[in-house]
Amino acid sequence: MLTCCSATHGIDAPTLVHALSPQSLLLATDSSALHLYDIRALAGSSTLRPEHSHNPHDDYISSLTPLPATQASTSGFSKQWVTTGGSTLAVTDLRRGVMVRSEEQDEELLSSLIVTGLSTKGTNVGEKVVVGAGNGVLTLWERGVWDDQDERIVVDRATGGGESLDALALLPDGVGPGGKIVAVGMGNGTMRFAKIGPNKIIGELKHDELSQEGVIGLSFDVYGRMISGGGKTVKVWGEQTWQDVEEAEVEEEEEEQDAAGNGKRALESEDEADSDEAQDSSEDEEPKGKRKKRKRNKGKQQSGHGILKFSGLD
Repeated sequence: MLTCCSATHGIDAPTLVHALSPQSLLLATDSSALHLYDIRALAGSSTLRPEHSHNPHDDYISSLTPLPATQASTSGFSKQWVTTGGSTLAVTDLRRGVMVRSEEQDEELLSSLIVTGLSTKGTNVGEKVVVGAGNGVLTLWERGVWDDQDERIVVDRATGGGESLDALALLPDGVGPGGKIVAVGMGNGTMRFAKIGPNKIIGELKHDELSQEGVIGLSFDVYGRMISGGGKTVKVWGEQTWQDVEEAEVEEEEEEQDAAGNGKRALESEDEADSDEAQDSSEDEEPKGKRKKRKRNKGKQQSGHGILKFSGLD
């Protein structure tokens, strides 16, 4: 049993938990505490108290994101963690404590993740923390510059304030149309997709058409399928590939050819008696250029592939 107590010695409800390693857990709580547990100390004891505790915020911790370990790391495990709580973002070093806390953002910060492999032009380090807010806006924070946000992406422009952005997930490499794309789960059950760099919305899905329950969980499995959770439903989404698109086009063309063939046979049956005369007349009067059969130009559209073609699996 893990023991979590607030400053008033009451029960401090956990809000988030993350496995740092097979031996240690990081636990965030309702009182804004961040506890580090070594579960090896549980041997021979019925309770487990934290090895270290930090308080990066004044409100409950709403999200917890590890910063990638540096090249100097010997363990490979993240030592620095970004948290959001209330209207602030903070960075905590598990060994040294709270390193920095941002200015008040005048909006509730609810979710976060880190995106790596971005442009390193100018002063950019190629890594940004993406934070979802309660007003429908994604804020981007350059790693190492934590006092204030760097860029903004408006995900929802609803009148009176946008929907809350409760869950975030980064599309794996090879899924979608390419680039760094963040899936955003919203409070009204909508999922929108923001491309980092251009900083624009490129697609939308609905978790449950029959319900307005918010999306509180988003992730991707090892096969690149998106998993969304909200209300009483968990849904798995598979990406439509070019093979699916081509098969659909072939089926459509076959149906059109069958319909055209049936119509042609019916017309020939009605005009069978004077077909020879009509043929002679058409050969004499019709310009040769009109005898050519027109070919349909069915080029593939890039917008039809990738993230815009996710569909729910049965």
